[in-house]
Amino acid sequence: MNTIVSVLFYIKRSKANNEGICPIYVRVTIQSKRFEFSTNKYINPNRWSREGSKVKGTNEEARTINNHLDYLKNQVLEAEKKLFKKDIKVTSENLKNELLGDNETKRMLIPIFQDHNNKIKELVGKEYALGTLERYKTSLSHTIEFLQWKFKVTDIEITKIDHAFVTDYEFWLRSVRNCANNTTVKYLKNFNKIIKICLANEWITKNPFANYKSKVKEVERVYLSEEEIQNIINKDFKIERLSLVRDIFIFSCFTGLAYVDVKNLTKSHISLGIDGQKWIFTHRQKTESASKIPILPVTQMIIDKYENHPQSNNQEKLLPILSNQRMNAYLKEIATVCEIEKELTFHIARHTFATTVTLTNGVPIESVSKMLGHKNLKTTQHYAKILDKKVGEDMMILRDKFAAKNFNPNSNVEVV
Repeated sequence: MNTIVSVLFYIKRSKANNEGICPIYVRVTIQSKRFEFSTNKYINPNRWSREGSKVKGTNEEARTINNHLDYLKNQVLEAEKKLFKKDIKVTSENLKNELLGDNETKRMLIPIFQDHNNKIKELVGKEYALGTLERYKTSLSHTIEFLQWKFKVTDIEITKIDHAFVTDYEFWLRSVRNCANNTTVKYLKNFNKIIKICLANEWITKNPFANYKSKVKEVERVYLSEEEIQNIINKDFKIERLSLVRDIFIFSCFTGLAYVDVKNLTKSHISLGIDGQKWIFTHRQKTESASKIPILPVTQMIIDKYENHPQSNNQEKLLPILSNQRMNAYLKEIATVCEIEKELTFHIARHTFATTVTLTNGVPIESVSKMLGHKNLKTTQHYAKILDKKVGEDMMILRDKFAAKNFNPNSNVEVV
């Protein structure tokens, strides 16, 4: 292969500093067209050999700089070979792109994140819930704030995201944003999804999360006792809005449905189940998993009470539910009136169904899991862990069995 590339090193006197030290530049010429760039090396003009295109002498500085210049010249010639192998015409522009990497598009983090969110938005109601989109939008907003806080930039190349970036992001979420442990873990999980997209597309080769470990701390779920449920049911509310909110809250306590799933219920969701009784057949919006729930007497009473309610008929909904914000605000009033010290929210009804209504009354955990629409039994098992009352009752039965056998550890009686 005949070399058609000319490489020349020279000092640029016009850019000399106050001490007269000049930067060394390399000029690459191809068929009378050329480009140049700095070698990032500097030398006193008196020590530069124009004829040899190198530093004079054999001292350590001269050898170091000249070796670097030889390296750069070889890089230019290697770039020329690569163009030949790719069957790309060797021109000044193509060689510059190959040598300096201008041919590679710099992929930035924020557009990739935004593109992901745009796709989620298009699939809301089909594959994703609106809440999922909102969480990713918040996660993107936090990421932009972190970039400004840490690097004073509005975006960053994805190749620059490393393990330190992840740990610094975690620190920012916990300190500056004052996020709790589980919230921090969830935001980093969202960010990790974007990293996985980059890895899958081979835009990056190393996973910055490779050596990162985080753990969601188990949160003790608040639920109502049977006495507290009965107290709310028996309370005679003179204010219509409180009576309405109470009824729908109790409906959720005896179905286990989350707010958005109660809101989406229509009369078409009620059909006869395998036992010939009325059931609710629906899908959880959060996970899209099926929930099949037998209708208990108290549930049916609430459905009948609001069957002809104007709001239900106008919106073709099963129940005239208010906004989640208003429901939670009114539930706090109900808690005060009923002298319940727990911070009452609508989601507590779902926890109450899992614990007080079902598991405490001996409903198998597998059945509870199906009614709640859990995809994993481990999710339901969190409720079973908090039922100290149930553990006490079970152990009381065990005590009675041992008492009936007259078991005495000081005797020689063998227990079968």
